[in-house]
Amino acid sequence: MFRKLLFLFILVPAIEVGLFIAAGKYIGFPVTILIIFLTGIIGAYLAKREGLETIKKVQSQIQNGQMPADAVLDGACILIGGALLLAPGFLTDIMGFSLLFPPFRKVPKLWIKAFLFNKVKNGQFYFIRRR
Repeated sequence: MFRKLLFLFILVPAIEVGLFIAAGKYIGFPVTILIIFLTGIIGAYLAKREGLETIKKVQSQIQNGQMPADAVLDGACILIGGALLLAPGFLTDIMGFSLLFPPFRKVPKLWIKAFLFNKVKNGQFYFIRRR
């Protein structure tokens, strides 16, 4: 796991630097900086809007006696997407925006569900029941 994270922490910034250089070359430095600021502002707005909507959905499901599992996964995706949008870079912005829009969120939610299911199945993650 450490090697995968190390690889990501080296690879992603390297790709972002390359994309910044290419963008600066083709559209110019000021426009590139403007895009970085705009994606951060738009991302923060979208994350807040989607987050508040998800909180309302969780509260409604709890009041109706339902388990808000899907809404909690939506919240996790929104949180990660918002963080990715605040990080400067085009690749992280694409990933962040994809996590903020509900139709694109389906695939990452399936991955998270499969990951958690495997952890529970292998005994690496378990739930404590209250009596």
